[in-house]
Amino acid sequence: MESSAFYTMKGYELAANTQITTAMEDYLEMICRLEKEEAGPVRIRALSQKLHVKPSSASKMVSNLQEKGLVTSKKYGEIHLTDSGRTFGRYLLYRHELLHRFLCFLNQSQNELEQVEKIEHFVDEKTVRSIQAFLDSLPQESKM
Repeated sequence: MESSAFYTMKGYELAANTQITTAMEDYLEMICRLEKEEAGPVRIRALSQKLHVKPSSASKMVSNLQEKGLVTSKKYGEIHLTDSGRTFGRYLLYRHELLHRFLCFLNQSQNELEQVEKIEHFVDEKTVRSIQAFLDSLPQESKM
């Protein structure tokens, strides 16, 4: 994509031609979070409850993630992250937590989860690295 080109949001999405949707990212991030919290495999029911969706919707999205090679699962059974799914899921968690710290710092607040959810899918890896470098450069007493 040309750096001088201007697109609408949809245009940028089409130009990026990504195979992973924002919804897939949300599911993968939550699977990774639940796996970490529960120290084991995640079940469809737990995933659907955390994401406030029906188990059938969660099952369908897990099937989509399985087609992408990010998880393995049997219908309404345990969900296991593949190596690539775990790597990507950990990055999504890291990005989420980093953006939360950054926005809390900027807005001098304790909770910016809503804002993080609204922007996290649209921040590229270069920007994530830049935010990390910025936060790392702050004096210790400035960090939240």
